[in-house]
Amino acid sequence: MGLSGGEAAQRLVEYGVNEIEEKQLVFWDIIIRQFKSPLVYLLILAAGLDIVLRQARDGLIIGAIVLINASLGFVQEFRSERTLRLLRKYLVAKSRVRRDGLTILIESTQIVPGDIVELTTGNIIPADMRIIESEGLTVDESALSGESMAVLKDSRAMTPAPSQIFAARCLGFAGTTVVRGRGVGVVVGTGNRTLWGEIARDTTVIRRESGWEKDLNKFSGFILKLIMITLVGVLAANIFLKGRQANISELLIFSIALAVSVIPEALPVVITFSLSRGAARLVGRRVVVKRLSAIEDLGAIEVLCTDKTGTLTENKLKLVSVWGKEEAVVTEGIKVALPSISAHLPLDAFDTALLEKIGIDGQEQIKNKYEVIKEIPFDPELRVTSVSLRGPAGVETITRGAVEAILSHSLGLTLREKKEIDKWSRKQGSLGRRVIAVANNRKLTGLLSFSDPVKSTTRTAVHEAQKMGVRIIMLTGDSPVVAGVVAKEIGLISDQLSVVDGDSFEQMDAGEQHKLVEKNLVFARVTPSQKNKIIDLLQEKYRVGFLGEGINDGPALKSADVGLVVAHGADVAREAADIILLKKDLKVIVDGIGEGRIISGNIKKYITATLSSNMGNFYAVAVASLLIDFLPMLPIQILLLNLLSDLPMIAIATDNVDREELERPQVFGLRQLVWLAMILGIVSTVFDFMFFGLFYRQGAGTLQTAWFVGSVLTELVFVFSVRNKNWLWKGVPPSKILMGLTGLAGVLTLALPASRWGQEVFKFFPLATSHLGLILIVVAAYLISTELVKRVVYSKA
Repeated sequence: MGLSGGEAAQRLVEYGVNEIEEKQLVFWDIIIRQFKSPLVYLLILAAGLDIVLRQARDGLIIGAIVLINASLGFVQEFRSERTLRLLRKYLVAKSRVRRDGLTILIESTQIVPGDIVELTTGNIIPADMRIIESEGLTVDESALSGESMAVLKDSRAMTPAPSQIFAARCLGFAGTTVVRGRGVGVVVGTGNRTLWGEIARDTTVIRRESGWEKDLNKFSGFILKLIMITLVGVLAANIFLKGRQANISELLIFSIALAVSVIPEALPVVITFSLSRGAARLVGRRVVVKRLSAIEDLGAIEVLCTDKTGTLTENKLKLVSVWGKEEAVVTEGIKVALPSISAHLPLDAFDTALLEKIGIDGQEQIKNKYEVIKEIPFDPELRVTSVSLRGPAGVETITRGAVEAILSHSLGLTLREKKEIDKWSRKQGSLGRRVIAVANNRKLTGLLSFSDPVKSTTRTAVHEAQKMGVRIIMLTGDSPVVAGVVAKEIGLISDQLSVVDGDSFEQMDAGEQHKLVEKNLVFARVTPSQKNKIIDLLQEKYRVGFLGEGINDGPALKSADVGLVVAHGADVAREAADIILLKKDLKVIVDGIGEGRIISGNIKKYITATLSSNMGNFYAVAVASLLIDFLPMLPIQILLLNLLSDLPMIAIATDNVDREELERPQVFGLRQLVWLAMILGIVSTVFDFMFFGLFYRQGAGTLQTAWFVGSVLTELVFVFSVRNKNWLWKGVPPSKILMGLTGLAGVLTLALPASRWGQEVFKFFPLATSHLGLILIVVAAYLISTELVKRVVYSKA
């Protein structure tokens, strides 16, 4: 019977929802996080030194710049957190629970102590429970116990009680996975009152670091080391060359400001904004991201392994032909669905097609005649499902599934019948139809043939993926004939001989398997373990995405660079995946790949633009400090330069990306980025020295102001040069937000030196019209030079 609806509601109030309380990220947490950075520590140190040295105004200005940067980071991170919370509503797990005498499907968070929960292969156990029924119920408890061997559960009580809780075979624990069989349990603990909840309170979740994040961390470490080594050298050289005339405290503050100016400190904000914006856009395309950095990884994939049914085809089956007596075969076929029909649970595509054939009246007649005794869920290795029923003729065991699997266990078939079945199956397969067999008590009843048309979007999506440099590989449990027909129709292969059978693949040696995965695009009759093997082989050379949904797809989803699963997939598959598809469609995935490439392209723009300009300015100002007896740019001016040039950079996440950037996998290449930044940085250094040469005889104030204005303007125009690999005017137009913020930064840069506030606070000098004219000429020459150098570099890449 289970609990009544009223009892369940009362207990939900008493015990709360069935979820482990996570620490809520509050307003103050996000604010504090903006200050947890070595760069911020350096700025605070500089501000403190200024105040100690009685230059309180400079210290306060540096402090204000820190607050402005932190505010920008806070706004973007707060919006990102809000977006992620909205995304979680799409990832609701559900469980089969007995209430009021019925088996119903409810959200797992609504389970309460005393609920009776039905478990089957692929379920993640939603709460701690006492097992009261077990039919080969085998559970993987490695996530909790560390024990790699799956545990066979038993409903019998253990006396005396075992000393170790994991030795209690009659208990099921929240968060563990059913790998085989089925069972029923009574819930004894939910949420924080589960063993998983107790452990969660005392542990920290270890998050998998993506390939992109590893590359980014290497990049950050490299830049920090390079800058610090150079900085120490410049500081030492200044002290050595200037001797007693060197102002140590002033040089120290100058060096700290210089170090901060060259490091792309807005990178975390740009990345967070880009990824969260991309995640929100993907929701509109029916894609939910569990791990934000998976979006960038999605953009980098070179091979996408996908199944056929529902992704490439409609998965809306229609019964088109029957071998055997049609009424009998259809009736036997629908009997397998009785457990789901009785419990009002979702039906698979075969069940739906058969129900359409017999109608409501036929369904009710079968339902009233038979009582379900036992259900054996679909076995992905055997590719069959079974049900035992009690009916007018006694107990019947109906088995439905792959033709080869059913025939291998069927009794009483003559050689002539087998040949006839084989001929009929081949004919149906040659038409691209899906064929299943039905047997009653191991006697073949007949075969059913269904049509599953290719989606209207599939051929276009395959073509689009190929244009983007992504190989689509079909991994299907269907027959080689059916797989070949579909693959040929969508333009994946040109002839049927290109299809590889799973059994043939298994018998090959490692060398042959390597060759096959390099050239073949269709693998049929593959088991989950063979899928995993194919993905492992591909990953030796490529970045691989895998779309799975089955019970045994977990290992492949975890090992792939990006794991994708459909929302209705098995619990264990959804848990292992990085991305959830609310709509199973290849076009959706291809759109996601494009979104990942847009994000990656924009982040690369930011790094290249910032690093090139900052490196050039850094080395020019550092060397200039050795040649003159005053600072070429004041610390607060350097920090303001950094702030103004970063203003449009934050909007780079909204920028458009050239078509050619979308047509190749976006892999974060550390060497290529640094090499490009160094070359363009040299160009920037040359033009910075032009400002120095033009204005150093005009006095300290004029040089500092002119160099500041020139540096900001060159960085602003450089953004538009580095946006694409082609000539500036041939690229895709920039986004309106990028244009607007760049214009705002440019206006502020020109206005501040002329304003009283800029002169008092930042020590700017008003520039003559002739000076501004010279600066604009140099900026224009810089833009032309970077365009020429950029084209030369990319033409040789």
